[in-house]
Amino acid sequence: MESTSSEKTEQKGTKYLVFFDLDKTITSTVSGRIIAKAAYRKGMLRGRVVLSALFNSLAYRLHLKNQLSIINDMLTWVRGVPVMSLEALCSEVFAGIIKPSIYSDAIKEIEMHRSGQAKIVLLSSSLEPLCSLAAGHLGLDDVICTVPEVKDGLYTGLTKRVPCFGKEKVNRMKEYCEMNNSRPEEAWYYGDSESDVPVLDAVGHPVCINPDRWLKKTALRKNWEIYRWN
Repeated sequence: MESTSSEKTEQKGTKYLVFFDLDKTITSTVSGRIIAKAAYRKGMLRGRVVLSALFNSLAYRLHLKNQLSIINDMLTWVRGVPVMSLEALCSEVFAGIIKPSIYSDAIKEIEMHRSGQAKIVLLSSSLEPLCSLAAGHLGLDDVICTVPEVKDGLYTGLTKRVPCFGKEKVNRMKEYCEMNNSRPEEAWYYGDSESDVPVLDAVGHPVCINPDRWLKKTALRKNWEIYRWN
């Protein structure tokens, strides 16, 4: 059944964990593509890099390339970029484009869980500079995401851990549950695409936001919640 939000939370009055994806779940945008375009306009990236970003976005939507490959490409784009430069760019992009794209229904859902005493976590494959801004703006309790490696004030093009995607996303979620004396079976996860299936499968309360057609098939088969947000 499709709806816009949860009517109530479980475990009222106790701490439980709620994980939200970022791109196309909390927001209607894809942050990596937006950052690449903005970096090009500022002369931080060459045109072929932006074309690659656009191609990757299209290839992912058509299932011609997986998101992990796209994340790794993004990391090569920021190699050699000063940390302060990317942070400033992310702040500008977030304020001007990504913040206005946050679904009003996402804000309502976050508030609903907050009133139920949940601990709310951003769990995203997106890069840390942007995820931190989004989590801070929304008042979320924690961030789990892809953290780029830094050396001498410059991004190296590598990550501190495996990019937070697919099975790694599940591993991070389970680690966080264990650290917070909670079980994945008691947790919620909100995602939008087929790449979110491993995490949705691992939690007790999977919720699909404006799912792509591949995720919608799985959601209907598994009887997962489907919400239509705007």
